[in-house]
Amino acid sequence: MVTGAVKHKIDNLWQEFWQGGIANPATVIEQITYLMFARLLDLNEIKDEKIERIGGKRRTKPRFKPEQQHIRWSNLRHEADPEKLVRIVRDEVFTHFKDASLVGDFSDYMKDARLAIDKPSLLMKALEIVSQLPLESGDSKGDLYEYVLSKLSTAGINGQFRTPRHIIRLMVELINPNKGESICDPSCGTGGFLSSSFQFIEHKYTSKEGFVEVDLEDADEKSDKVLIATGDLLSDAELVKLKNDSLFGFDFDATMLRISGMNMLMHGTDAPNIRYQDSLAHNFIDKYPGFEKDAFDIILANPPFKGSLDEDTVNPSILRLVKTKKTELLFIVQILRMLKLGGRSATIVPSGTLFGSSKAHQEVRRILIEDHQLDAVIELPRGVFKPYAGVETAILMFTKGGKTDQVWFYQVDDDGFTLDDKRTPLHFDDSNRPLDFSGDLPKVLAAFKTRDFSHANTERNDRKENSFFVSNEELAANNYDLTVSQYQEVIYPEVEYDPPEVILDQLEALEAEIQSDLKALRSML
Repeated sequence: MVTGAVKHKIDNLWQEFWQGGIANPATVIEQITYLMFARLLDLNEIKDEKIERIGGKRRTKPRFKPEQQHIRWSNLRHEADPEKLVRIVRDEVFTHFKDASLVGDFSDYMKDARLAIDKPSLLMKALEIVSQLPLESGDSKGDLYEYVLSKLSTAGINGQFRTPRHIIRLMVELINPNKGESICDPSCGTGGFLSSSFQFIEHKYTSKEGFVEVDLEDADEKSDKVLIATGDLLSDAELVKLKNDSLFGFDFDATMLRISGMNMLMHGTDAPNIRYQDSLAHNFIDKYPGFEKDAFDIILANPPFKGSLDEDTVNPSILRLVKTKKTELLFIVQILRMLKLGGRSATIVPSGTLFGSSKAHQEVRRILIEDHQLDAVIELPRGVFKPYAGVETAILMFTKGGKTDQVWFYQVDDDGFTLDDKRTPLHFDDSNRPLDFSGDLPKVLAAFKTRDFSHANTERNDRKENSFFVSNEELAANNYDLTVSQYQEVIYPEVEYDPPEVILDQLEALEAEIQSDLKALRSML
């Protein structure tokens, strides 16, 4: 979560850009992102150097050559000559961003990266503020970017909202990716699903002894201890595959593409497979024939779902399966096409996908249930995407191929935060620190892992609870409606009232009291 103090720093940084003559919000966002990237490169290098110092193995190849130590953030921020600082950042740091040996094929997408800050005083102030941002651990940079993005008047247009970190974690843990599996996000945005999947696999294949605690002291800054998973249970070949040939993202927003690529690099990948491509477009198969169909073991996605597309821009292979302009329906069909047989997905959809009565809505749900295996429908609270959107959403868990016998439903009431625009944490640890994975989310994960389909047709399938099973036959009879409320039994508590005679006596007594008070008031006149 972004605290008030951090928001204040971002607000100050934003104001500095405007006062420095950079008024285009998109330019401000990109410049802030580049500076965060420069600092994160150094922070990650510090982590690896400390791991090496205690005899461990680096997570990534060195990001700086011996002759480039002066362009590391920890050295840049202490440069006293403003003019020299501009020259170093413009001519050396940004050139470093485009180095193919650093970022591989991703350098193609960084070729347009440039420093738009001409004023030395603005650059020095920006470095000072970015140095104070909490980028050391977790995915806080994603939260920071989300807050920066919220300042755009166009933020949220086309249904683009960053998925909250705790929802990403839930979906990744529900999917439970394994080493060697290929993972894709067809609308990757800032790359949250991919970076979280990488971290999950790295943690999953790290022994108890393989975790390394390092502290990230940065000159005179306060030390911050971080526990690093080394993936020591992975072979060298498996680690190379994870870093270079397991995680794939597509997006048609060039800014998002650069940000997601930088995010992936910061989480330990050597060369992010982030491609500039609209996953629904008819030219997908021409540009990336190996990825458009039967390509991935896992797809995690929160695709845009506020727009509609003209038929002539959509891949005809998708339209042959479902005739619609709605992006949320088109994405479900394309995700099914992109999965290998037996591949699995966790995808966020708007609630209208669950109950929409159009022919296209019903056909997509029929395809999921009759032609594939719909494993679960997990309805999320309305406020999950606040303050950026109040739309109701759900997570669809499905596997390509087979047929659905029973669908497991879960109604999430508490995602760990208030459902207003402030999204204040509700649960805390013993030290009164907010928990980032709490409320119903651990319960969803535990219930999903232990769900027993043999209970589906027994009294243990209690539809008064938050989770239960619904059969294929019942779903078909209801036009494949997938809303929890359609099948959940709501028990209203019985309320006891006094007999009518007693209620009338109470009303008469109250009326007499009112009349007495009115007489008393009149006597005062």
